[in-house]
Amino acid sequence: MAGTKLLLEGRVSVKCFLLGLSVVLIPLIRTSFGHLDWVFDYLTETPGKIAICMHIAVVNGLLLITYRAPLYKIAVRACFLGFTFGCGLIISFSETTWTYFGWYMCSLSFFHYSEYLVTAVINPRSLSLDSFLLNHSMEYTLAAVSSWVEFTVEKLTVPGGLSSFSFTPFKNVHVQVNSFPKPEHGAEIQDFSLCVSVSELKQLHWLSFLGLFMVLCGEGLRKAAMLTAGSNFNHIVQNEKARSHVLVTDGVYAYFRHPSYVGWFYWSIGTQILLCNPVCTLGYTIASWRFFRERIEEEEVSLINFFAEDYVEYKKKVPTGLPFISGIRVN
Repeated sequence: MAGTKLLLEGRVSVKCFLLGLSVVLIPLIRTSFGHLDWVFDYLTETPGKIAICMHIAVVNGLLLITYRAPLYKIAVRACFLGFTFGCGLIISFSETTWTYFGWYMCSLSFFHYSEYLVTAVINPRSLSLDSFLLNHSMEYTLAAVSSWVEFTVEKLTVPGGLSSFSFTPFKNVHVQVNSFPKPEHGAEIQDFSLCVSVSELKQLHWLSFLGLFMVLCGEGLRKAAMLTAGSNFNHIVQNEKARSHVLVTDGVYAYFRHPSYVGWFYWSIGTQILLCNPVCTLGYTIASWRFFRERIEEEEVSLINFFAEDYVEYKKKVPTGLPFISGIRVN
């Protein structure tokens, strides 16, 4: 029964994700008539928009013909995530200042699709549309939209050049930071001259690479936790112990009691560092920390009821993995 479900729904999701990903063929065809750096401009102009709309219409038509509900619901979600991943790749490899948003699109779409696919592999009995986590919660949706708004607003309003200001930090030392283009004659300083470049907020390359590193590590840790837990993993906190439930303490669980939450925590913060979103980076950190603190305490109540002293001993030896979160207190 489980194998049949995985064979059907899992394979449908893979096919449809790849079908959505086929949007990358549009710029590949375009580059055969020009250069790669023309692709982004082409896709944002009328011909490119028409090509993308036609692609969406054709793909959705194929899904309607091929699948019936509830498989169509799975297919259209997987296809949408594949399409988003493909658009992210297009932006990432185009000559545009929106490159990091392309990275973000790839990270976000892959996270949600891989949640479904890995669940289909390890625990097909719990597989459902909710396994995509696209409807996780209203707060999650608002957080995502907020990050898009912040990135766009700051991208369009923060000037791309250099800023100009001067200050006197010490006696007899005057520092002048010049705006671009640099004046023909440098500022006259009593003791020395200093010129500092201020990069555009959304083009802090080292910061975006740090965010990408956090995203990749967080994603890898979460999926490693899911694969290690196997059928014991579930997106919903279980209040009743099933016969198949066992206490997993090996693999990544030997280092963190809740590695899937640790991975998701740093993944979520990493997406905002990648985008250089200062407001959402702070907001995501606080909101994610509070969410996982409450989630871990709720989950550990069930785990203690399930495994009694075995979990209490495990809890004493292994930390949660999240900063300043120790879990439920046990007397």
